[in-house]
Amino acid sequence: MKNLKTVKILSVLALTSLLFSACNVNSKQLLAKRIKHMQEASGNPVSIEEIKSAINKYDEQAKQVQMKNGKIGLWYKILGTRYIDRKMYGEALKCFQTALEFYPENPNLYYYTAVCAGYMSHAALDFDAVGNFEKKQNYLNLSESAYLRALQIDPRLTTALYGIGVLYVFELDENEKAIPYLERYLDIETRSIDGMFVLARAYYSTEQYDKAVQLYDRIISTSKSAEKRAEAEANKKVVLERF
Repeated sequence: MKNLKTVKILSVLALTSLLFSACNVNSKQLLAKRIKHMQEASGNPVSIEEIKSAINKYDEQAKQVQMKNGKIGLWYKILGTRYIDRKMYGEALKCFQTALEFYPENPNLYYYTAVCAGYMSHAALDFDAVGNFEKKQNYLNLSESAYLRALQIDPRLTTALYGIGVLYVFELDENEKAIPYLERYLDIETRSIDGMFVLARAYYSTEQYDKAVQLYDRIISTSKSAEKRAEAEANKKVVLERF
């Protein structure tokens, strides 16, 4: 009898710990109340059948909490995208941070986080005029790490491939790092004129002038936009002057 009571206590504690690890603070408090209620309702299970019955009750409770938390994470994601639509990137960033607590393996959430952090870096001005741009750099670091995490989960996520390329070329001035991501992006999105322009700039900045010219020629021959073709012609002329 003593051993069975020990099994009962250990089973309840283990199940309670598993449930708590899946919930936020409010859910933990709610679970604690419900578990206490079920414990009181089910008495003190001793037999195998009673223990199995108690486990089934806790398992059902866990599924309900999981479903509830899943919906919470989804709504934070939706709210974040609504904030992006309104260009409220700081609020959007908070939403995606919370959503990631529920879906830490969702590459799109990391992509949205990277985009918002990039925009917030432009708002991180040196308002005290003391030459401190640490906050700006922190946002750029966050953007880079979020893009990299998104691509670690999904190496073919084109939005992240293009986004990190733009970040390296235009924000961090690390053109060499941008090239493999942009090349992979164009392997997938073969007709992306914007991708060609960014990669051509990265080639130019790393003195790979022949590759830059080839890309500008590709834009000239494939783009339906007269403005884009003219821009590519002008850029090509600049590159050729470097030969």
